[in-house]
Amino acid sequence: MTNIPETGRTPRVQIRLVVIQILVLSLLGTLGGRLWYLQIREGAEYAKEASGNHVQQVVEPAVRGSILDARGVPLADNETRLVVSASRTDLLKQKDDGKAVLTKLAGVLGMSPEEVMQKVRLCDAETPQPCWNGSPYQPIPITDEATPKQALQIRERAEDFPGITAEPEAVRRYPSPGKANTAQVLGYLSPVTDEEITEAQDTDSPFLRSDQVGRSGLERQYDKELRGKAGVTRYEVDNLGRVIGEAEATPAEPGSNLVTSIDARVQRVAEYELNEAMKEARKQLDRNTGVNYKADAGAVVVMEAKTGRVVAMASNPTYDPNAWVGGISAKDYQQLTGKSSNYPLLNRAIQGQAAPGSIFKVVSTAAAVEAGYDFDGRYDCSSSYSVGGQVFKNFESANYGPISLGRALEVSCDTVFYRLAHSQWQKDGGIDPKAKPNDYFFKAAHQFGLGEETGIDLPNEVTGRVPDREWKQSYWEANKDAWCKTGKKDGSYVEKIAYENCLEGNKMRAGDEINYSIGQGDTLVTPIQMATIYAAIANGGTLYDPTVGKAIVSADGKTVTEIEPQSHGKLPVTQKTLAQMDEALEGVATRGTAAWRFGGWPQDEIPMHAKTGTAEVYGKQTTSWFATYTEDYTIVMTISQGGTGSGASGPAVRNIYDALYGVSDDGTINKENALLPTPLKDLPKIKTDGTIASPKISTDPAKEQQASQKATEEGAPTDNGTQPAATVASPEADNRDTRRRRRGRGSRRKCT
Repeated sequence: MTNIPETGRTPRVQIRLVVIQILVLSLLGTLGGRLWYLQIREGAEYAKEASGNHVQQVVEPAVRGSILDARGVPLADNETRLVVSASRTDLLKQKDDGKAVLTKLAGVLGMSPEEVMQKVRLCDAETPQPCWNGSPYQPIPITDEATPKQALQIRERAEDFPGITAEPEAVRRYPSPGKANTAQVLGYLSPVTDEEITEAQDTDSPFLRSDQVGRSGLERQYDKELRGKAGVTRYEVDNLGRVIGEAEATPAEPGSNLVTSIDARVQRVAEYELNEAMKEARKQLDRNTGVNYKADAGAVVVMEAKTGRVVAMASNPTYDPNAWVGGISAKDYQQLTGKSSNYPLLNRAIQGQAAPGSIFKVVSTAAAVEAGYDFDGRYDCSSSYSVGGQVFKNFESANYGPISLGRALEVSCDTVFYRLAHSQWQKDGGIDPKAKPNDYFFKAAHQFGLGEETGIDLPNEVTGRVPDREWKQSYWEANKDAWCKTGKKDGSYVEKIAYENCLEGNKMRAGDEINYSIGQGDTLVTPIQMATIYAAIANGGTLYDPTVGKAIVSADGKTVTEIEPQSHGKLPVTQKTLAQMDEALEGVATRGTAAWRFGGWPQDEIPMHAKTGTAEVYGKQTTSWFATYTEDYTIVMTISQGGTGSGASGPAVRNIYDALYGVSDDGTINKENALLPTPLKDLPKIKTDGTIASPKISTDPAKEQQASQKATEEGAPTDNGTQPAATVASPEADNRDTRRRRRGRGSRRKCT
């Protein structure tokens, strides 16, 4: 007999079998549950996703909205062109990475192989332009100027050009109506990058790989509204890629149109006059340096005084924004960005910073009144002012004796403001200030909006600089080591300055505040900031956010969103002081430093106000500033290394006003010649199909204005058949620059 059971299993073996059976049943149960979940509960969803593996998407780009001037004239729109593109993905599948194909393509297009290959290489930190900075998976445009013959060659010989397409596409166009370039205001487009696609994928305005995105100017500021939404059609395909049906389609939504406050005619006149003023300045001898003025850059802003809307904005040097369309060439890129280019991509109206010179004195005047000085008090306008052995001279050493603040603005007397600023510096404690100095002159600048952005609807605006105590301290901390390393007590001028800055560069010295009071020293402003300030003086004290966009109109014309003027503050002056400043600035145009530029101006009908400025910059020639306003408009012009305010910029500003109001040099007003005698309030007419009515514009409004004014001066009748006599003020015997005389483009005088 034996104790082994008949089954041959010991109790231990039997337990193991039971455990294994339980594990197997558990696994089978889990697998069955998962299969039920996938096939029954979530079956429909996974079937839908699986079907996507057999769906191909075809993207239909949205037509980008147009950018229009205030009357509906297109400043940026689209046109159909034959675009030749290359698929980088298909090219890389070839043994030579597509070099042979691109070489053959270059021969068809009349381009060099190197130029074509540069177009398709990807941009990175080491690859110079031209290169492709968009997604590597979207077609890369080689040219948008293909001829029908070239496109036909490519399409008929498709086997010779794998990865190459030639299709008609809507391409951005900057038509420059009436030769109004408007480049820096409009901006330009370039392909969207993978990073931008990722960043925008969860927003309400995601990018597609085929999108072009605004890189500067209005194209960037209003990119979301202009871009629209691309359409996507999804096709069901079999495993061989053949279409077996259409899954779904989302139609493209064209972008909205942007109506601006720019008037293309005034824009052309502003651009032309700025360029002519710079050309004329280069013909004039700078008596300080012994060489002609360089006049290397400039800007002008024409603004509605009561709303802050920009009627014209020109920056020089400029460029053709069409250079970016279809991919920029190496030659064009070098011309736009090289060291010798003087950076035409910069919009100097909002990005150009310079010392303002005497046009800053309206700020100092307001500060002085706030500090308790009587506007009509008597202040010594001597030829110079000495502080601690240092002599600060009046411009051209003029001596007017005791005068009021108003008269100091008219003749631009520096020494009046030297004394006031120095007096306040002493009251605040001098080199060792009291605990809470009043700093009236610095606070006034901040209250006028300087040292910060104006809020204009253009990207990359700069803030300028108010060199107050806080700035002095931070600047000293950042530069102290360098100053102490290079400074010498008995060295050159620059070395002496570095030595002084090393020791006490964080302290507000008397000379700092004296220079600051007349817009010199470390003060920096932009033309748009000064235009905003002078517009506020014109309109009664309101500081408006400058705006270029006026309305956004949907493609079908059914939705119109107007962009209303917004204010960011009020000038820190009473209405009484504002009225006194207004009267003084009118005096500048009739009997002060700008009077010789407004000879014959119809002052009784269109009161003109002005302020001239000549800013000195160490190591450079003087910067010309001219700030003006009427009841309707404010115009500010600046020319870097251009000379005096009234000398360089004055004639150009006068010519712009002549074009706006239809005024000839002798004061005759011909309303038929006036481009925009009053600001345009209404939007252009929108047709029932959504298009916007666009008036015709002449080939060159600037040349047309010259011809019409010449005809008026030679005896052509005005709109009422008369020739009114010019209003001429009495000359001031003690100011040789205030004599009213006929204006000539080539005339120059040494004026502040």
